[in-house]
Amino acid sequence: MPNTQPPTPNPLRPLKLGLIAGNGQFPFLVLEGAKRAGVSVAVAAIREETDPTIDQVAENVTWVGVGQLGKMLRFFKNEGVEKAIMAGQVKHVQIFSSSIPDLRMVKMLLRLPRKNTDALIGAVADELAREGIELIDSTHFLTDYLPPAGPLTRRAPDDRERADIEYGLEVAHEIARLDLGQTIVVRDRACVAIEAMEGTDAVIRRAGELARGRLTVVKIAKPDQDMRFDVPVVGLSTIQTMIDAGATCLCLTAGKTLMFEREEMSALANKSKIAIVAVEPHDSEA
Repeated sequence: MPNTQPPTPNPLRPLKLGLIAGNGQFPFLVLEGAKRAGVSVAVAAIREETDPTIDQVAENVTWVGVGQLGKMLRFFKNEGVEKAIMAGQVKHVQIFSSSIPDLRMVKMLLRLPRKNTDALIGAVADELAREGIELIDSTHFLTDYLPPAGPLTRRAPDDRERADIEYGLEVAHEIARLDLGQTIVVRDRACVAIEAMEGTDAVIRRAGELARGRLTVVKIAKPDQDMRFDVPVVGLSTIQTMIDAGATCLCLTAGKTLMFEREEMSALANKSKIAIVAVEPHDSEA
């Protein structure tokens, strides 16, 4: 007998979704997912970060500077946005660039006792909430991109790489807990490079300059990772950068790291004999 139950309603319909679009392909994948779900999207594109081709993909885009918080909020309110998603990195260093913040951003920054990633993005989420806009899980449309635990390439980590992963996870959990970054690079159970504001690919390149070859990259979710923002992301460029730096292994947090271009990533890793493995979240992340 055919299933006669009605389909589960989409919780975002008929609401208008706001998308705060940073760099990379993340915003484009959210747009694709929203389109498949029949959800209308208003895009606030970050002038310093977002790929300009988003104008060709999204129907409703306004461009804002990284410091134009008030303009973004007014746009969302005028569009009737009730829920929003942050997708794509906005480099932390942009806050310290020549971008001039508007009055809403200045007031927000003055209230912050510190300006690390969690504090900054959490404050933006609070400003959205003040306008009646709920920030939701950034992976809402992208759960298929969260890898399960286990090897993700033909080659699993060898004994040396497993030892580096074990050591790297201890260090990575500490720097993630302190909101200093999500990535470290290890060689022979020694920390070669730690991510700060520069991003994953940049820290891998720096590690390659310091100690090229036999490097293990550990990129993890933070303890109690807030899936609304700053979710770890890897992609094809991660593997290409690892090849350039002489890295041989990549370790991710299963279920909490977005893995874009997975087939292409795995194919290039397999070709280059790079091992990729996803590990279960740390106890405090579960």
